[in-house]
Amino acid sequence: MLKTIINLEPGKKVYFASDQHFGAPTPKESKVREEKFIRWMDEIKEDAQVLFLMGDLFDFWHEWKHVIPKGYVRVLGKIAELKDRGIHIYFFVGNHDLWMKDYLEEEIGCTVFYQKQYFEMGGKQFLLAHGDGLGPGDKGYKRMKKLFTNPVAQWFFKWLHPDIAMKVALYLSQKNKMISGDEDKAFLGEDKEFLIIYSKEKLKSQNIDYFIYGHRHLPMVLTLEQKAEYINLGDWISYFTYGVFEKDFELKTFADGTQKNYP
Repeated sequence: MLKTIINLEPGKKVYFASDQHFGAPTPKESKVREEKFIRWMDEIKEDAQVLFLMGDLFDFWHEWKHVIPKGYVRVLGKIAELKDRGIHIYFFVGNHDLWMKDYLEEEIGCTVFYQKQYFEMGGKQFLLAHGDGLGPGDKGYKRMKKLFTNPVAQWFFKWLHPDIAMKVALYLSQKNKMISGDEDKAFLGEDKEFLIIYSKEKLKSQNIDYFIYGHRHLPMVLTLEQKAEYINLGDWISYFTYGVFEKDFELKTFADGTQKNYP
């Protein structure tokens, strides 16, 4: 098991945020949420040592050889500003930005992950992932993900004109309720939540203090066996929640320009 060790500096914190789905449901409505996220990044930049963006920053993202999707200039600029201040930025690819390639790495200096990762921070053990496709069940999505990540399918898609490709992809993304549909609003129970089942299985063979995921949209903190904590970070569509770790983990809400404990 490979893991990254981060030695926290005194007074510094680690922040986590997921599922912004910028671009949805319309560019105009998205801009309101983008501005709020930028204000949050301005708030944390003074004491942040690390920022984990845990996936689905964009409702759809695809990189052609010389083209990226229009928009998101201020969001990307603010992330670049944080990186230039010496804050480490780790980006986990989600199911909506599966087609992330090297743009964030080359232009901003982010570290991009396509699979779950293990970290040690402040003497605590973390398993981090966007969360899509982990655990039992969800076979329909797993089949779809295999298609979307297939090199042949990606090769054909990239030859579509970007205007056509973006229009089709955004339509399908929202048509299939892949952003915070009604099914995401209720807790299904520990025996039915795929990511909780997955985390419990991991605890049988690994010592993990914190399992931190995006994808599920519903913010929650649940204590598992061995005092491990399962955390879903929520989203920046309905909840505007985020995680912060210094000595312990806290889930917080950014509301009206202030940060408060969740719920």
